[in-house]
This record gives sequence, structure tokens and C-alpha cells, in this order.
Amino acid sequence: MAIIPFETKIDFMNPRWNRDSWARIQADMDSSKERIGHCSGVILGVKPGEKLRPLLGFQTFLATRLVPLPDGNIRRLNKEVIFYTNLNRLGQPGDIIEEWENPWTKEKVKVVQVFNDPFNYTISDTLILAPEDFPGDKSKLPKIPLIFPWQDLDGETFVLSTDMHLNYPNPLQPDKWPRESAGPTAQVSEMMRYFVKKKDLENPKLTAVPFVGTWHRVTPWLPWMLMGTTPGHCMYTSTMTAFDNVERLPKVILDYARKHKPDILSAPTEDYGPSHSSLEHYARQQKPAPVA
Repeated sequence: MAIIPFETKIDFMNPRWNRDSWARIQADMDSSKERIGHCSGVILGVKPGEKLRPLLGFQTFLATRLVPLPDGNIRRLNKEVIFYTNLNRLGQPGDIIEEWENPWTKEKVKVVQVFNDPFNYTISDTLILAPEDFPGDKSKLPKIPLIFPWQDLDGETFVLSTDMHLNYPNPLQPDKWPRESAGPTAQVSEMMRYFVKKKDLENPKLTAVPFVGTWHRVTPWLPWMLMGTTPGHCMYTSTMTAFDNVERLPKVILDYARKHKPDILSAPTEDYGPSHSSLEHYARQQKPAPVA
């Protein structure tokens, strides 16, 4: 394990600086160290003609390690979870739940927690592209320099925005999964905002950059909600940060993870796979619910 070289001279139009800054925010350029990301928030139900409805809470964490690649880019080795919770009296995430009552159907359903092990990708100085957006030969995807839309708030605080908008074939097709599937394609967006200090980005001694931020996600109804093709979707809204020690996670997360999958609490040390999305895992591990 070694420290991956990184650039600290701020240059918003330099793809290499963008790559290194994004990597230092996500994890630690010292490959001997792991970083623990944490999100905590609420899932809202969005149905046409209705006001948004808080449905449940969630707690997410990521255990991540960075390793250098021969071409100079960086491989992000990662495990991640989403634990679904009830909402406390303040409307915040509460206890992790195994059963949930759908407020529209009044049906009690089994909650399926998310364990993505691994979920790896490469951080490069070119943009990560979604193959479904470029028909034809996938080996000839265009190489677009990695330039993020940074914002300088006050000369001391920068905001990194990383948005992703996807529409890909749903691993849960309606003919096989009539109650779990929202349709033949999965329309998913994630919008993240990382608030960082300029002085931290410029500090060559910081192999990982502290941040606070927000994570918003728009996604079809969760399959275990058994909403099928009912018009509407879920919207996640949360705050996020990162730690250098898994023990800084909330106790409710640690207790649940240690009981159900203790190895999820440490980042990978090697690049194994394949990496699958939560919908792909659901299709592999669950069975279609009986049609009511």
C-alpha cells in the first residue's frame, strides 16, 4: 500500500486536479487507510396530485479504499449499505425496521436492506459515461475531460457538485416482477453536493479532504414496497459526511451491521467483483411476490 500522488494547485479546468480532488473527498489517497462515508435522511413518496409524503428514514454508509492503477488513474474499492428505518417523532431516521406498512395499500411488506459488496469503479481524468446513453460500439465511448461545476462560495469554501441522471433497462422486468417493477426501465438520478475548505484542498499533507454535504436521489418505488407501475416515485433527501474510523458511525448502524454482515464494515483490500446495483442484487436474491 502506498500514497497515490495528487495535485493540490487549484485549477477548476484541469481534469487531473478534478480527478484528484474528487478522489480525496471520496476517500483517502493513502491506500493503507479506509474511509467511512455516512448519509442519514428521509425517503419521500411522490405521487401525482398529492403532496410529498415522508415514508421512512434511512442510514447509509460506505467503506472505501483507493488503489493506484498502472495508467495513473485510481480504482475506488467500495462496500456500501442502505438500512431503512422508521421515523422518530421529529421526522428523523429512527430504528432499523424489518417490516413496513405501505400507507397507500395498507399492506405490511418485508423490508429488504441493501448490501452492495462490492461497488467499485475507476476515478479517472475523463468523465464516467453511462453506456446506454451512447448506442453503438461501447468500446468507442467518447473521452470527455473530467471538469466538475465547482462553486466558490466565499473565497474559502468550495462546493463540488456531482450529478448523475440514468435511464437503463430495469433488472426487474414487469412480466416477471409485476408487483416489484416500476416499468421496463429504471429512471434514477443522484445529486450530491460536497462543501470543502479551499485550504484543505491546497494542503499536500491531507491525503483525504474533510467535507459535509447533501445527497438527493430520485428513484422508482423500492421493489419491496410492491407498488408496481403505480404512478410516482421515491425521493431521498439527506446530509452526508465521512470519517476515518468506522466506530464513529451511529450505534444503530454498527449493531445491525455486526449482527447481519460484519464484513461490510471494512473496505476491500483487493479489486474483486462484479459490482452490481441494488436492483440487480434484488433480482438475484429475492423472489417475485404473489400477485394479489
